[in-house]
Amino acid sequence: MGVGPGSLIIIAFVALLIFGPKKLPELGKAAGNTLREFKNATKGLAEDDEKDKKKDTSQR
Repeated sequence: MGVGPGSLIIIAFVALLIFGPKKLPELGKAAGNTLREFKNATKGLAEDDEKDKKKDTSQR
């Protein structure tokens, strides 16, 4: 049920047909930037939760 190497090749081929060879690097870079921002945002939320938990336990 997972994505195997054959499926990845088909997906890459379809993406190449749809977007063209000039757009694919730009799309990859944009996807990488988006994932990086998402990771930083979720890391910040996790740090905020830890600070809140520490604050709650110290007030008791």
